[in-house]
Amino acid sequence: MIMTWWMYVLFLGTGALAGLVDSIAGGGGLITLPVALAFGMPPKIALGTNKFQASFGSFTAAYYYIRHRVVDLRAMRGGIFFTFLGAAAGTWAVQHVGSDLLGRIIPFFLVAIVIYTVVTPRFGELDSKPRLPFNFFFAGAGLALGFYDGFFGPGVGSFWAIAIMLGVGMNLMKSTGATKVMNFTSNIVSLALFLAAGYVWFAPGISMALGQVIGARLGSAMAVRRGAAIIRPIYIAIVLATTLKLLYNLYAH
Repeated sequence: MIMTWWMYVLFLGTGALAGLVDSIAGGGGLITLPVALAFGMPPKIALGTNKFQASFGSFTAAYYYIRHRVVDLRAMRGGIFFTFLGAAAGTWAVQHVGSDLLGRIIPFFLVAIVIYTVVTPRFGELDSKPRLPFNFFFAGAGLALGFYDGFFGPGVGSFWAIAIMLGVGMNLMKSTGATKVMNFTSNIVSLALFLAAGYVWFAPGISMALGQVIGARLGSAMAVRRGAAIIRPIYIAIVLATTLKLLYNLYAH
């Protein structure tokens, strides 16, 4: 891909905006993937390049949340391990089979998430009683959501956040921090497999990655300072945007 100066600027800005949004509520891929596809990247190249740049943003956000003690990394070890396995399986699978079925099912799960979040306005403000044993939850969720992120991806941050709040009772701030740790795990595993298959274009990927670091740092700081007051509305907006985009992809053609 031959890059001109304005394309570097555009990809940098795209990465920064995606990193900002993704570090708070997830959904950065809604911003970066359409831009990558609009510049003529083949779908698998777009997916691989997106994983490359997203890995930088998810690492920056995860590191910030860990450093500010929102997340206990030692407690996440089981989840990281099973997310690693799930993401590896999902990324391998998407290179061999289509993802059309998931694309048709996921929007309806996302609509259910929005409805649940809206009708329970205090949901996620405080820690609640765990419904599942911590390690059992992260084993199952890590395999399932790791696979999903490697295989398809849109909305995975929303799924992680709602699952953590419901499953182990973390508040919205803690679940957002834990989500970034799991996102980085699945991103880096998927990236390794996309790199091995040659599905990454580095010039646009590096430009977006630099933007991701800037945006993720700003977004994480905003989330830590303002908590659920900023996470909740952005979270709902991103889930709705993800849903509309997926429905558009399914039924507009």
